Amino acid sequence: MRILTFTSLFPNIAQPRHGIFVAERLHHLRSKYPGFESRVVAPVPWFPSNNPAFGHYAVLASVPNSEQRDGVEVLHPHYLVIPKVGMSLAPLLMTARLLPFIKRLHGEFPFDLIDAHFLYPDGVAAVAIAHILNVPVIVTARGNDLSLYPRWRLPRIQLHWCLRHTDALITVCQALADTAIELSPAVSTKTHVLRNGVDLERFRPLDREAERATLGLEGLVLLSVGHLIERKGHHLAIQALSGLPGVTLLIAGDGPWQQRLEALVCNCGVQDQVRFLGHVDHDELPRLYNAADVLVLASSREGWANVLLEAMACGTPVVATAVWGTPEVVRDPAAGVLIQERSPDGIRDGIRKLQGNCPDRADTRRYAEQYSWEETSRKQWELFKSVIE
Repeated sequence: MRILTFTSLFPNIAQPRHGIFVAERLHHLRSKYPGFESRVVAPVPWFPSNNPAFGHYAVLASVPNSEQRDGVEVLHPHYLVIPKVGMSLAPLLMTARLLPFIKRLHGEFPFDLIDAHFLYPDGVAAVAIAHILNVPVIVTARGNDLSLYPRWRLPRIQLHWCLRHTDALITVCQALADTAIELSPAVSTKTHVLRNGVDLERFRPLDREAERATLGLEGLVLLSVGHLIERKGHHLAIQALSGLPGVTLLIAGDGPWQQRLEALVCNCGVQDQVRFLGHVDHDELPRLYNAADVLVLASSREGWANVLLEAMACGTPVVATAVWGTPEVVRDPAAGVLIQERSPDGIRDGIRKLQGNCPDRADTRRYAEQYSWEETSRKQWELFKSVIE
């Protein structure tokens, strides 16, 4: 079996955490079923300069044309993107650039299946290319592609077409599956919910006191992990501190809201309670999860938030907003607390509720152990074989 993974969400040398959940799924599938070959096509928006003055666009320009990751060849063809005004054209532009590239690749590496991730624009382009090449295609929906993009008319039409013509649809949670079926009822018979797993070897309990001592932490410690944007809700966690004296908040991540969040810390007068850690490598996250008492995830949208399971696997319970797939992750008091109100008050109430009935860290770890990659990899392999046959 030869599989072509097609997605713009994949780590690269310039963006090591970009789409790491896609790389993790592929890694665990290859580990369990080593008898198949794979290639990855991870297109990157084209930009003419890698001068640091251009910020994010310069990072994209510095991505190499190809690299080896985890023993797999990853190709990064660059395609044209028109910022802000070109969202409706994105699938067409991606298809136009990638079709001749993937045709040539198919001649060198005659793949049996396209495994595409993220419905828009990647999934739309992958389905179009698969039909032209007459190969089956499976698309995985992961979050914004179903929770956000269908709000706009032209993307909604293209998503409907993609769902009708893909050979199978994978969603990482039932909430996304329900939305896909509502958007295109014909997809109901070919939809499969395969949630992300957690690497239980990488994310495991460590010596908590030693990790706290290394970071100089005392008292109740909250951890908020994710890109510094509005959707992740770091600002709400900061505002919640005004009613939580003596509580420390660690924020791991970088992004466009950095200065805004730093200003908010000053305006709220909680400078002594907040630490911005910047970008944290994936391998360093277990130390933070172990040092924290609670992971706070105040997102407005999440498909299947990997940070929740990563924290739980380290024995750290969570306080999280009850959005999309999150209630499917946090289903037991051992996991933590769901909050219905996405606000500073909601976060404070959730933390107090957790403090009043805090689970044993060993129980939280045991809860996470049911979410290994084993079952997901098996069902994914069976689906691949079924679609190819």
